[in-house]
Amino acid sequence: MSSDNRSIVTNFIEDIWNNNQFEKIDAYISPDFIDHSLPSALPANMEGMKSWIMGMGKSFEHRTSIEDMVCEHDKVMLKIRLQLKHIGVWREIEPTLSKISAVGYRYYQLSDGKIIAHWALLDGNSIEDQLRKTSKGCKIPL
Repeated sequence: MSSDNRSIVTNFIEDIWNNNQFEKIDAYISPDFIDHSLPSALPANMEGMKSWIMGMGKSFEHRTSIEDMVCEHDKVMLKIRLQLKHIGVWREIEPTLSKISAVGYRYYQLSDGKIIAHWALLDGNSIEDQLRKTSKGCKIPL
């Protein structure tokens, strides 16, 4: 099962996130899907996820690559790298055309060959710092 889940998630990232082939989304996402990572303004379902991906595409040309993957039973954990080109307004930052990258994590739960739940941790502050060419990291008193 882990190898099937690995393929499902890998293909989902490629087809949906990287290539916006939303006509294939039903092959990957369960009708009962819950996205635990979306902003509260979006519904926590497949439509909310599609809106998020399309909105991201208005702000960035983006490509997700998988740097590491752990699969066990019905769960798949990814360490990802986002390669981004800033082409539209994001967090009130006008397009810079900067090419940046950020690391993040995605956690999927699957059942019967479909993704039923998703959680994510992406470093939006790192993206913002790179676009603004600033650093708001931890300050260590000396």
